[in-house]
Amino acid sequence: MNREPDWALWRSFSGVVEHGSLSGAARALSLSQPTIGRHIETLEADLGVPLFERSLTGLKPNATALRLYQPVRQAQEHLAEATILAEGAQHLEAGTVRITASVMISSYVLPHIVADIRALHPLIALETIPSDSSENLLMREADIAVRMFRPTQLELVTKHLGDIAIVPIAHERYRARRGQPTNLEDLWTHDLIGFDRSDAMIQHAKALGYSVSRDQFVIRSDDHAHLWELLKAGLGIGFGQANLVPLTPGLVALPIDMNIPPLPVWLTTHRELFTSARIRAIYDALASGLSAYINGATSPFAPR
Repeated sequence: MNREPDWALWRSFSGVVEHGSLSGAARALSLSQPTIGRHIETLEADLGVPLFERSLTGLKPNATALRLYQPVRQAQEHLAEATILAEGAQHLEAGTVRITASVMISSYVLPHIVADIRALHPLIALETIPSDSSENLLMREADIAVRMFRPTQLELVTKHLGDIAIVPIAHERYRARRGQPTNLEDLWTHDLIGFDRSDAMIQHAKALGYSVSRDQFVIRSDDHAHLWELLKAGLGIGFGQANLVPLTPGLVALPIDMNIPPLPVWLTTHRELFTSARIRAIYDALASGLSAYINGATSPFAPR
């Protein structure tokens, strides 16, 4: 070995192993593809061994790279933990807080809550990540997460804020054009809006004793926010959070009990970050705003 590689090289190495290409690692690490490529070449030169097989489809880690990846990944986790401990020791209510939440909560609920938070804590900058995937708090991909399931990691502080009912919904324009179903049997004859790849609604209908096919959902998408906009456009009957209905002009919750399991809302952060003044301030403000939304208090979400 000529010299000990810089940590930035190991970080790029880990990114390429995880994402399978220079471009994938570049996107994940917010670096340019040529930079990642130079890092890999420098790392191989420093170590004196090749780490990847080059092909038209990308970079394939060889046996040496796969053996090195695990300790590098563990080192990343330890460094992330060190950063968390350092941030937890900070007591100044200033800096940045990174929040992740589902696409629906991020798009239609958080903006109003964030407006109130900015008024309360003008020195704290906020970064928001709309995502339906599970960002890893332990790897510092976010400081606070709004989850629709209960996190189980022991290192996390979690708070159950409540549950949101999921109901069938239509716009007034659709009801004027097609009428309103009065029971479950009638519902399945209408224009339905639903998921593309998920069969959750079809399986739920089956559990209720109804045979429903994918073709009965005349418009399908896996983007929750897009589905909501389709509902607002009056294109059919869909399913969503009951609490969003009174906040969306023209939408109506249909009086049909479908016994859909409610959506739990959990607020989560790392236990060490919970001792940081700014993390705690934003955590508490989010808890207050989201609880108001869950409990149907519309005043915090009045149009601004």
